Amino acid sequence: MNQVVAEKSHHRFDIDGLRAIAVISILLFHINENWLPGGFVGVDVFFVISGFVITANLARDLRRGTFSV
Repeated sequence: MNQVVAEKSHHRFDIDGLRAIAVISILLFHINENWLPGGFVGVDVFFVISGFVITANLARDLRRGTFSV
């Protein structure tokens, strides 16, 4: 009998929270620059988060030996 083994979830809710803050800051900046003058920094934060997530997934696949180009 084949059993499906549930893979441990690697979802990071803290990263989702940071991503939400970045998106909200960008939206507020676009609605009215005076509400959040530094809201454009959310774009930089979003790129850093994306780099972290991509690198973490890549490192996990390399450890497992499942990385493929």
